[in-house]
Amino acid sequence: MTQLLESIFGGLSVGSVLLLAALGLAIVFGLMGVINLAHGEFMMIGAYTTFVVQNIFKKTPLAEGYIFIALIAAFIVTALLGILLERTVVRYLYGRPLETLLATWGVSLILQQFVRSVSWQLMAGILVFSGLFFGGLWYLSKRSNWQQIRSLAIAVLLLLSTLIAFVFSAILGQTFKLAVTKPWFGTQGVDVTAPRWLRGGLPMGDYQLPYTRLFIIILTALCVLGVYWFLNKTAWGLRIRAVTQNRNMSACLGIPTQTVDALTFAIGSGLAGVAGVAVSLLGSVSSNTGQAYIVDAFMVVVVGGVGKLVGSIVAAGAIGTTSYIIGSNALGPLVSFSPFLKSFFEFFATASMAKVMVFALIIIFLQFKPAGLFPQKGRTVDA
Repeated sequence: MTQLLESIFGGLSVGSVLLLAALGLAIVFGLMGVINLAHGEFMMIGAYTTFVVQNIFKKTPLAEGYIFIALIAAFIVTALLGILLERTVVRYLYGRPLETLLATWGVSLILQQFVRSVSWQLMAGILVFSGLFFGGLWYLSKRSNWQQIRSLAIAVLLLLSTLIAFVFSAILGQTFKLAVTKPWFGTQGVDVTAPRWLRGGLPMGDYQLPYTRLFIIILTALCVLGVYWFLNKTAWGLRIRAVTQNRNMSACLGIPTQTVDALTFAIGSGLAGVAGVAVSLLGSVSSNTGQAYIVDAFMVVVVGGVGKLVGSIVAAGAIGTTSYIIGSNALGPLVSFSPFLKSFFEFFATASMAKVMVFALIIIFLQFKPAGLFPQKGRTVDA
């Protein structure tokens, strides 16, 4: 029984991480209908932001409180990246889920490669190109004849920006030998050290509840309450829900739908960064960190019901607890009276096989409840 209670708590802590990872998806995928496969990479960037903040404040009086600064920094960094992704890629793909999936998958690969191998020379070239190209577009878009010269201006700016950025990065690389140095973290993993007050655990008989897990559970609860309050109690939350229900009517009523889209994507991406902070406390951070959670996060959103916050909470707890109980073989001793059941649960008593079992259970569940635990109701479903 002690092992079972330990497994239940471990499952709830895993579920809280899944819920934290799925909150951003529940907003972006559930409310906007965008399949963002780069969501896991936003988690990775949030985790790396935690590592950077930790190193900055390591020898300062704020060393024991860096985790709170990291939460704010990770949210801001990933939210800005989310706005950039929405403005440059996703905005042109609304209503085309397959193209959105492929585009965001490409963005996820780009972000992984950035972390692994981008040099200062290439980074300088990208910054110069972005400044010249997008700055030029912004300046020329203010001209009265912009629509007439738009195609020619884009072609000329693209060519000139590429050439100038290439020459600049080449000169910079030869002068300062920047090609052999990297601004990011390479392929090796990095470790985030939890503050002293998060080390150890709360004694519960023969078992200790790790403080890091308790912190993640509390952080998840606060994020859920914050998202609920924002969507239901603020003017911009009302606008988001209005655009979700009927975009054309919302635009007719004067709601800036493009601003709402960018804000929604920023909030979802920022929550992914917060999830990355939580993940960094559980193990090493590498370029593949987000890939370990993205599929499970999508499972939480689909099983809970697209766009349903309550459904995501229930699904995350159920999936996390089930996976942890099966993977830790907590049920094996309880069914020792049956050799078949005991050997059955022992066969699935690994993390990978437990995930296989959870996938199978979800497939069976979706045969009976294809819309999830809390399906959408109302006229939008019929539409």
